Amino acid sequence: MVPTAESAHLTRGYNRTVSTLPATTLDSSAAATKLLVLEDRLRQLGSLMVAYSGGVDSAFLAAVAHRVLGDRMLAVLADSPSLARRDLDQASSFAQIQGIPLRVIQTEELDNPEYQRNDANRCFHCKTELFEGMKKLGAELGFANIAYGMNADDRRDYRPGQRAAENHEVLAPLADVNLTKQEIRSLAKDAGYTLWDRPAAPCLSSRVEYGRTVTREVLEQIERGEESLRQLGFREFRVRHHGDIARVEISRSEMPRAMTMEMMDTISAELRKAGFKYVTMDCTGFRSGSLNAVLPAEVLLRRGA
Repeated sequence: MVPTAESAHLTRGYNRTVSTLPATTLDSSAAATKLLVLEDRLRQLGSLMVAYSGGVDSAFLAAVAHRVLGDRMLAVLADSPSLARRDLDQASSFAQIQGIPLRVIQTEELDNPEYQRNDANRCFHCKTELFEGMKKLGAELGFANIAYGMNADDRRDYRPGQRAAENHEVLAPLADVNLTKQEIRSLAKDAGYTLWDRPAAPCLSSRVEYGRTVTREVLEQIERGEESLRQLGFREFRVRHHGDIARVEISRSEMPRAMTMEMMDTISAELRKAGFKYVTMDCTGFRSGSLNAVLPAEVLLRRGA
């Protein structure tokens, strides 16, 4: 659908009228009300491209947008060395099962020296590459609006990609109606989406310590290491890349199984096969964004700015 002057007007109105619904603890009635507001906002847009990764947030947004807009929406998946092949397959499978129109585009953030440098702005450069590619695709296909899966909880985390979204006028419908991660998972479960409890799966580059150059070889090493842990039956974990050292984070609920001598020997052997010389187990367990602990306080205070 080619956007009209009317749909452009509605988009501007969308940006001006951000919902003031409060973020709450899980309440099924509150979540259902927010979903109705979300559906109405998407309907007003007329057409929409969704930056889609296959994670719970973007998948839920894509599914709702497709239900509301039909073929006037398009999910766009960025494929690059930072996307694990498993995640690509899962994202493609969900879109196919739900009948969501999907376009896979190749992004070249790894060719950008500023991205390779891997400082605190890495995600900004990645999202900039994605949104610029989506804008070009939107111009070709007649989509004026782009959205991504930021939720209400993401406002409290350090996510420089949010600045890239603002720079490119990318909408954040889930956050704008104050849907939290927990509410999105609950609504996804109610809708019968099997991915409702899927662990978060950010890009492979997020496992590389700040300041270490991001290369294809480093990303492949991480992917091999994490796949070996998955094959061992672990569900929520990260392999953090510190050069020769792999720092393994496993959810605290799974740590008793991981901390037997036999399993530790197996994990060490598998990660050495992936190319690491030393393997260490983080006794604190898995926590999202743990590498951000080394960032200066003034950087963290900027959050998405």
